[in-house]
Amino acid sequence: MKDGHDRRFNNVRDNPGMFFVYWTVQALWVYMTLLPTLILNSERRDEPLGPRDYIGWGIWGLGFATEAIADQQKWNFKRDPDNAVRIPFFGDLGKFIQSGLWAYSRHPNYLGEILQWSGLFLSASSVMRGAQHLSVVSPLFVWFLLRHVSGIPILEQQALKRWGSDPAFQNYIRDTPLLWPRLWLK
Repeated sequence: MKDGHDRRFNNVRDNPGMFFVYWTVQALWVYMTLLPTLILNSERRDEPLGPRDYIGWGIWGLGFATEAIADQQKWNFKRDPDNAVRIPFFGDLGKFIQSGLWAYSRHPNYLGEILQWSGLFLSASSVMRGAQHLSVVSPLFVWFLLRHVSGIPILEQQALKRWGSDPAFQNYIRDTPLLWPRLWLK
């Protein structure tokens, strides 16, 4: 919001066909991610809260905290003038973040998003019956889109283009997991 735009959509806004595809995928994304919650809210049975609810809420809370902290850390990093690098003839390349949660995962904000939707599914699944459990497709769909379609692939490509020749960035890619942290290695 502070940037005023999302550069991933720069080439989409002026192409009506591509804009329609993005809009449709986003609408499908919203429906798929809400599916467990829609099932939960349509259930007429009043089940008591159980361990699955509390574990699901805990996973959701961990995801929320992960995403919020990662976003705040990146925002603070980008605001720090020491992280801007101006190279003659190349322009403002800026530094890449590799501190805080970003030292454990190259995309901790997306990890948080996946954990949130997984936690909501787990909690909602406590009242599901039969085919309703197929709504597990919700967190799987979020993971698939972020990991293989709209989030990580685009950002990784931009990062390689921007810092790919930087030895520190090459080390960061080699040593830092893409999404799921290996906490025991840091």
